Amino acid sequence: MQHFIWNADPIAFSFGSLHVYWYGILFATAILFDLEMMKWIYKREGKSLETLDTLFLYIVIGIVVGARLGHCLFYDPSYYLSHPLEILAIHKGGLASHGGGLGALIGILLYKRKHGLELWPFLDRVAIVTAFFGFFVRMGNFMNSEILGHKTDVAWGIVFARVDQFARHPVQLYEALSYFVIGVVLLVVYLKNKNFQDGKLFGAFLALVFSARFVIEFFKERQAEYAVDMLLSTGQLLSIPFILAGFYLLFRSRFSL
Repeated sequence: MQHFIWNADPIAFSFGSLHVYWYGILFATAILFDLEMMKWIYKREGKSLETLDTLFLYIVIGIVVGARLGHCLFYDPSYYLSHPLEILAIHKGGLASHGGGLGALIGILLYKRKHGLELWPFLDRVAIVTAFFGFFVRMGNFMNSEILGHKTDVAWGIVFARVDQFARHPVQLYEALSYFVIGVVLLVVYLKNKNFQDGKLFGAFLALVFSARFVIEFFKERQAEYAVDMLLSTGQLLSIPFILAGFYLLFRSRFSL
């Protein structure tokens, strides 16, 4: 069976020794897209845009710091704890979405503590744009030929030629598509329900995104060496608390579309 061969250069373009990666472009696109979408939501609701740029700065810093620490501590703690300066070497790659999610939440809480914020309404709305953020990030992983799936013979399997010559599940695309669809669903629910209880959309986001992540992990190669022989992967174990929190919020608000 002939499979699609993926051999994209992760470097989009270079200026001498300076390389600009597709992952970085897509990460920056995710931030700008989400910021513009939040501005659209604020304008739609007649809210002031004055604080949004500062709030998003808190969130972006939280995402980057949390994602880096999450990768180091969740997936390879023995190495990074014995080489702590390597934690700062973010240019070498290594970001964890669970850590990024926690970092974003911490950034929001820090902003709330200093400047004040209606927390649950904001979390409901930021949940929509965060799903699309995940779409862009996973497309960046696809451009980097990283986060590989198991070997497969299915017709849609992809050969990541920069890694090996085996057809694999394109798990990056599975996740990207899942997050995009979830983002669309949350946006539709938001547009059709003007007076939903606080926490509904955020709960739906947690339940849907991390349930999708949990399922897709079954098709991935294990990223953490210590989890190779475990029943569940590190990504699945980390997803369970988010899933439970999401269903709790839905139950609390008696969620209905």
